[in-house]
Amino acid sequence: MAEKLGLSTATVSKALKNYPDINKQTKQRVLDLAASLNYQPNSLAQGLRNKESKIIGLIVPKIVHHFFSNIIAGAIQAAEKNGYLVIILQTNESFELEKNHLKRLIEKNVDGILLSLSDKTTQHKHINQIIEGGVPVVLYDKISKLVNCSKVIINDQKAAYNATKYLIDTGCRKIAHIRGDLKPQTTIDRFKGYKKALLDNQIPFDQSLVYTCKSLSFEEGFKIAKKIVNDHKDVDAVFAFTDLVATGVLKRLHELNIKVPNQISVMGFSNWFLTKITTPTLSTVQQPGYEMGQQAFEILLKDIVTNKKGNPIIPEIIEIPTYVIPRNSTKKLVSVLK
Repeated sequence: MAEKLGLSTATVSKALKNYPDINKQTKQRVLDLAASLNYQPNSLAQGLRNKESKIIGLIVPKIVHHFFSNIIAGAIQAAEKNGYLVIILQTNESFELEKNHLKRLIEKNVDGILLSLSDKTTQHKHINQIIEGGVPVVLYDKISKLVNCSKVIINDQKAAYNATKYLIDTGCRKIAHIRGDLKPQTTIDRFKGYKKALLDNQIPFDQSLVYTCKSLSFEEGFKIAKKIVNDHKDVDAVFAFTDLVATGVLKRLHELNIKVPNQISVMGFSNWFLTKITTPTLSTVQQPGYEMGQQAFEILLKDIVTNKKGNPIIPEIIEIPTYVIPRNSTKKLVSVLK
């Protein structure tokens, strides 16, 4: 193109990139020729020259979760605004898949990675090696304190505390908790929040009221609900780790002819779309996935720019606020007489 137009390659390049220091006539000549030749810029060549691919990896445990689909939407929206392509991969809660996906993303020369750990991830060497190799990583939602990188989180302990406290404030005293598997930090923190809310309100903690849900599914919530009722005839509330589990609880309680919330209140976590269409509608904790996705990309971009300049990345922790959304599966707050 430069040869045909009698221009320097630098001038042609600037014209194609719409640099202001190229006059309009020259710019139009370049654009007309580019159109006639059906010219398309080679992003790979540009990436090699600029030492960047303009691609990031986004790894989620399960795409089907409403929360993670919102994270994907938020991250993609922020990435596209900044000219980045997003490669989305799913671990399906597998440690081996997580390792393989990270390896594939590095082979694709991504500029950075957003990662939510699988439930089976207990070792972090594979992540630390990537960070040490110069590729920025941002952990979001399911994180590890043993990985020194930026993180975007909610305060799971505080959120679970507030959810349990809300149940207590509505008059509940025998509150069962359906938790996730024993390993992920989110599970640990939500359990801690539940337990602390009980103790802070002079309600003895009873380990027999805590039930572990391996796959965090509707089916497990459905199954565990019957066990809770059989084990504890006087249970008056259930706080579930996710909305999907809580929905299973609602379904089984309905089949057992147990009135919600008059006999048993049910509280979920995440504010999935389904919480608005269950019968009764499900009280839950707002977990802002879209905002988390946006914030995760923005902090990753900041780390990518810092890294490109040759400066050390100083990890940050961004905490997204949460709040309880009361609906019809829990009783109304008990008014306190002053």
